[in-house]
Amino acid sequence: MKLARNVYECMFLLDPNSYARDPAGSAQKIQSLVESSGGKILASRLWNEQRLAYPINGQRKGVYWLIYFDLESTAITKFNRACQLADQVIRFLTIRIEPRLVDAMVAAAKGERAKPIVGTEAVAVAADNGATPELEDQAIVGT
Repeated sequence: MKLARNVYECMFLLDPNSYARDPAGSAQKIQSLVESSGGKILASRLWNEQRLAYPINGQRKGVYWLIYFDLESTAITKFNRACQLADQVIRFLTIRIEPRLVDAMVAAAKGERAKPIVGTEAVAVAADNGATPELEDQAIVGT
């Protein structure tokens, strides 16, 4: 029986001190969190380093790291647990990405231009997002 594989987006808030000491090591640690859970990385990048709205674990600054990965749905619990145990990770948030949006979001994370959604796919996405029939014509890209 083949299990469902989903694409997930995870935003990490990393300890800025450990990241400053070894940026490549921090990126490698994030990659190993995904791969040890049986996942495959689609895109991974530094998002931002900035001051936090409030201190978290005594930290006033944080490094945000964005990653998209493919993982079996049953392994997400193992991945979340590994993230909780990682020393560099202050906080993290993992969400499942809608399959129709995967290509566009991964392309944006890589800094590439995504292929536009056209025709009936655009109408379906617009309808899922609550668009009215009058607005469906405007949702079609390239018209």
